[in-house]
Amino acid sequence: MKRRTAVYGALFVAAFAWLFLSDACATEFSVNAHRFDPYKQFKFRVKWDGKYVPGVMYVSGLTRTTEVVSSRKGGSPSVDQRSPGQTIYEPIIVERGRTHDQEFEKWVNKVWNFGSGLGAEASLQDFRKDIVIELYNEAGQLAMAWKVYRCWPSKYSAVTELDANSTHIAVESMTLEHEGWERDYEVVEPAEPKFTEP
Repeated sequence: MKRRTAVYGALFVAAFAWLFLSDACATEFSVNAHRFDPYKQFKFRVKWDGKYVPGVMYVSGLTRTTEVVSSRKGGSPSVDQRSPGQTIYEPIIVERGRTHDQEFEKWVNKVWNFGSGLGAEASLQDFRKDIVIELYNEAGQLAMAWKVYRCWPSKYSAVTELDANSTHIAVESMTLEHEGWERDYEVVEPAEPKFTEP
């Protein structure tokens, strides 16, 4: 009995060590097997109309929520059967330091341009845009990207509150409604640089 217990104990320790080592040795990066750090959130760019928008310093998360539909059959136990319903994509907030660049203003004026005259308040043909959000690694290499479809600004702040006692920068922001996003799988993991001593 003692011998059998010792054998089971040894097998348990061996199995635990194997699981631990296999998990520790597994790499989550296919190109850069040496890397185990996740990407940081502070290197990114936003693009629309085929060009990068200067000065963007904040983009809210890409979030979607699928409604849960509950149902129950009359003859089944008192347990809900759950299935997916409508999927809702959360708006995206984009912020940047206030400068003379007019990219934000030009876009929001397509949705509503104050004082433009009857029939010219909204540019209905082109007020929606597809945008691209790119994430870079610490070396500035493009690591991944997301395409966001049929965006339009529903809220715009030309400048944040002004305060004579503050040293913060003036910020311009807008909230983008959209109809969904997807990962751009054509952007693949880059081979990270390695510097050698001369």
